[in-house]
Amino acid sequence: MKQVRNTQAKTEILHLLNNATSALSHHEIQEKLHGLCNRVTIYRVLERLEKEGKIHKIVNMDGVINYARCHNCHKEKHLHNHLHFNCEQCKEVTCIDNIVPDITLPENFTAHSYNFVISGICRKCNDLHQTS
Repeated sequence: MKQVRNTQAKTEILHLLNNATSALSHHEIQEKLHGLCNRVTIYRVLERLEKEGKIHKIVNMDGVINYARCHNCHKEKHLHNHLHFNCEQCKEVTCIDNIVPDITLPENFTAHSYNFVISGICRKCNDLHQTS
């Protein structure tokens, strides 16, 4: 069994994602780390955290990969086939964990993962628009 390495970069990235209110892009993570590590190290840590079942990827409406913490996943099985909401104004990507679409595929098709992204205006941006 391979040993899990805990580095300062890994600890900080996991802390960022665990405390984020929305999914973060690689660029946002790099900015928040204030030079702790380079972009390649960030990619490697994100890949490792995903393999460990601690985070998952979301491709937003612009094709940018965002990362969010997993809620009931483990190394052997990711359980994040829920909806994601991509706000067209603030660009935040939010996991909507309590809604899992029921998908029926044609015979002899096997799904391994889903990526559901809904585009629109989030609650925060709607509230800002209504008060202006």
